[in-house]
Amino acid sequence: MKRVLPKPFTFEGGDRAVLLLHGFTGNTADVRMLGRYLNERGYTCHAPQYKGHGVPPEELVHTGPEDWWKDVMEGYQLLKDRGHESIAVAGLSLGGVFSVKLGYTVPVKGIVPMCAPMYIKSEEVMYKGILEYARNFKKFEGKTEAQIEEEMKQFEKTPMNTLKALQELIADVRNNVDMVYSPAFVAQARHDHMINTDSANIIYNEVETDNKKIKWYEESGHVITLDKEREQLHADVYEFLEGLDWQ
Repeated sequence: MKRVLPKPFTFEGGDRAVLLLHGFTGNTADVRMLGRYLNERGYTCHAPQYKGHGVPPEELVHTGPEDWWKDVMEGYQLLKDRGHESIAVAGLSLGGVFSVKLGYTVPVKGIVPMCAPMYIKSEEVMYKGILEYARNFKKFEGKTEAQIEEEMKQFEKTPMNTLKALQELIADVRNNVDMVYSPAFVAQARHDHMINTDSANIIYNEVETDNKKIKWYEESGHVITLDKEREQLHADVYEFLEGLDWQ
């Protein structure tokens, strides 16, 4: 069976464009359904895939937030180069952090941070996330249990400088939330065990716009875009985008 790795995608639609951003250790599959939904309603959607993501975990730990931010900016520029003057951005988890950062770095019509951390619960939670990603990827590659165990032992010896850099990025964005003047729709899953859910309140309270909304999804976990309330989330994001001033 051929295993297909996730890749960046662009769904061509109208003039209104949405940049879709996945999370740390995630990939474009996390935002693909949302992209399809918006595209069917006339939006052009583009999702970059960050360097070191959707590839063997040994590659992930040699990349960091600077690489990923570069990918985000290149995604934004791709939409600009295709003639899209008006761009909104929606991001999951780390992608949500980047959506806030875009909000005070470049002109955007609106931002949709979904389950975006404003501080890290602990480095240990993130480290566990990387190990889980590594194990799942090796299973995806079709390796035997014994082979996976052996490789995981080696992998655990790798220095994880990425985690420190990620914490610094989040702290930096947290300090600049009040520089965001674009409309914002903050979406947060109630059963999010990956991040501190108070992050949603921080974003909502501190963005400097009157056009802002926060919504809690009572049945969902961290990867809200793939969870059981995803259809409601899709509809809510669409409603928010439709209410923006696209002129």
